[in-house]
Amino acid sequence: MIRAYKFLLRPTARQAVALREMLADRCSLYNGALQERRDAYRHASKTTIRYGDQSAQLKEIRAFDPERQGRWSFSSQQATLRRLDKAFQAFFRRVKASLTPGYPRFKGAGHFDTVVFPKDGDGCRWDSTPDDRQTRVRLQGVGHVRVHQHRPVQGRVRTISVKREGNRWYVVLACDNVPAEKLSPTGAVVGIDMGIAHFLTTSDGEHIANPRFLDAMAGELAEAQQHLATFPKRARQRTRKHRAAVRKFAKLYGKIRRQRTDFHHKTARALVRDHDAIAHERLNTAGMSKSPAPKADPDQPGGFLPNGAAAKAGLNRSLLDAGWAQFLGILANKAESAGRLVVPVDARNTSRTCPSCGHVAKENRVTQAKFECTACGFAANAAHVGATNVLNRAGPVLCDVA
Repeated sequence: MIRAYKFLLRPTARQAVALREMLADRCSLYNGALQERRDAYRHASKTTIRYGDQSAQLKEIRAFDPERQGRWSFSSQQATLRRLDKAFQAFFRRVKASLTPGYPRFKGAGHFDTVVFPKDGDGCRWDSTPDDRQTRVRLQGVGHVRVHQHRPVQGRVRTISVKREGNRWYVVLACDNVPAEKLSPTGAVVGIDMGIAHFLTTSDGEHIANPRFLDAMAGELAEAQQHLATFPKRARQRTRKHRAAVRKFAKLYGKIRRQRTDFHHKTARALVRDHDAIAHERLNTAGMSKSPAPKADPDQPGGFLPNGAAAKAGLNRSLLDAGWAQFLGILANKAESAGRLVVPVDARNTSRTCPSCGHVAKENRVTQAKFECTACGFAANAAHVGATNVLNRAGPVLCDVA
């Protein structure tokens, strides 16, 4: 199986400068290639330039600018051009599908944070001792950078990526032929219901609290945002104090992201460890967190009717803070590695269906937390009812596992 390992880098001050220069030069290459494609289409009779054409120019570019482009890995520069090519392929695919096109944009200094090395040993090399105590990654133009390797790497390293997150640097290893670490059978199956009041509720009646990391940091985020707003527009052009305020704001969001990811990993690991099969709702989180469409006022040209956007904004914030999509992705990956089964089921009416008599009605959901069937009078916690119905819908598959 394929697995990615992400480790914190500990570069020296000189190596950190070289890493920033590496990102800046890749960003310049990306933007230059994008500009060439735009100019060719606009001014050269709609000429289309593809990846092969731009890749063939790399030797000339490296010879012309040896200080900025010639000292870096050739294959990683090709990966940067492939990244642009994929962006254009996605753009044309959306155009053909009559979707919002989203033409590729130029990358600013703070929006180009990853450099990919397509092959271990070509411009980079992963050096790890058997006891994993002296682990380094060698990067062309940077040197041997120390790595905080918190777990062993299994399988064969295929690609290496260097990523910047705020003031931190990470190395991401994509490995194949990773052996599965199958867990012993438990004979237990479970259904889970995702929510806001509780992060999830199991069909066994267990509630996992929603940590609400964004709300916990709301005060600090508001203070940092207010400090950013005090800068006049002229002072926002990369002044030292403004950059420091931006870094502080990004640091808070980085902490929230790491807390949420850690919580998701631990929760998913507990579910996988204790159950042979897990059923969950098939959720369209992008659609659920979408803002409502504006409603034009027929009696007032240019005016709009109330559409509940303000109230929906709070719900959207809570949905995104919970991070259901990320959690379900982590759960699926851990289950595959452990030899467990994850079954997504239809999410419609899971909290409105009576598990006792099967009656479906909107009125069965009395409140967010209370369920009471209008047909048979069955009463229980609404989230527990939803988890039970999820388990029942996946019954034929889960029964085979149990």
